[in-house]
Amino acid sequence: MVRRYRTRSAGRIVASLVSLILIVVGLLIIGYSLLIRDPFAVGVLFGPDAPDNPTMTLTVPAMQRVDEVPVYDAPAPGKAALHDGALHLRGTGFPWQRDTNVYIAGHRLGFPATKSYLVFWDLDKLTNGDEVILTDVNGTKYTYRIFKKIVVSPDAYYVTQPIAGRSIVSLQTCTLPDYSQRLIVQAELTSVT
Repeated sequence: MVRRYRTRSAGRIVASLVSLILIVVGLLIIGYSLLIRDPFAVGVLFGPDAPDNPTMTLTVPAMQRVDEVPVYDAPAPGKAALHDGALHLRGTGFPWQRDTNVYIAGHRLGFPATKSYLVFWDLDKLTNGDEVILTDVNGTKYTYRIFKKIVVSPDAYYVTQPIAGRSIVSLQTCTLPDYSQRLIVQAELTSVT
């Protein structure tokens, strides 16, 4: 009896390798385009109205020290961003995206003579209904209304995740008196102007 073994034809193997190479090259091109902030790549992934620069400003009318505080996009711990203002946690959403959590951290004490000084000192005083306003570099204002305030441990990463069907911003600072926990205030998008 003659046994037959199934083998892939050389054509199928070559086609599979070429497909794999094209996929990898495409992903590398997209990644590089985002790295250099290519407007086409940013527009494709973030939408046509996305600004070229992710830097924003933060205003919270109920907080005296939070008036056009610069918010810099950086990975955690973002010491330079936190020194000069507030930190947009890289990998979380932006206000011009739908159904995202724009996660922003700021110091409770900060550094004197900088925009970080006491920036989130009175974050715990905010109440439901207070406004949070983010402004992108194009001048578009995203207004949010506070709906939740919680205290979590420093390793509670779930608070950085989006909430299905909602566009929110989360503001984070340390708790008093020992800075051992994290105070999170969340607000939902109500208008874009």
